[in-house]
Amino acid sequence: MIFNETPLAASYVITLQPFSDDRGWFARTYCKREFESIGHREEWVQMNHSFTKQKGSIRGMHFQHSPYEEIKLIRCISGAIYDVIVDIRQDSPTYLQWFGIELSADNGKMLYIPKGFAHGFQTLEDNCALIYHHSAFYMPQVEGGLRYDDPKLGIKWPIAVKDISERDRQHPLIN
Repeated sequence: MIFNETPLAASYVITLQPFSDDRGWFARTYCKREFESIGHREEWVQMNHSFTKQKGSIRGMHFQHSPYEEIKLIRCISGAIYDVIVDIRQDSPTYLQWFGIELSADNGKMLYIPKGFAHGFQTLEDNCALIYHHSAFYMPQVEGGLRYDDPKLGIKWPIAVKDISERDRQHPLIN
């Protein structure tokens, strides 16, 4: 794996290094020793798989409030998405700045999201599937969200928004 830090400190784009032969390929998506090199020492306690049918759908921008923040590792295993993170660490020099990257089954990239970030994505194709690793258990009572279209954030989604849940549409604006 190759770890490239994004402009938002402690978040990384991870590029897999597949071993290929006539049958196909094999790639490691997690190695405790390699992740320790970027300071990751927490256990993955939950893994989730999501599927989104329609191109242009947005899920997010989700986070869990302190002290229940979580680290996430996101990988798209079918289709392609535009994955976005927002730094919500109030003491960070990149507070309320965002970073976006295309993750796809073809490019095999993953996004490592540290504690203190909101996360969401937009599907760039129909029928997208993602695998999420989480360092904390999901707790609906401490979940928060940012509006995907908050003018203060200015996230530039690559295509027109076709579908978003009512819950995600109703996240409050930052004031």
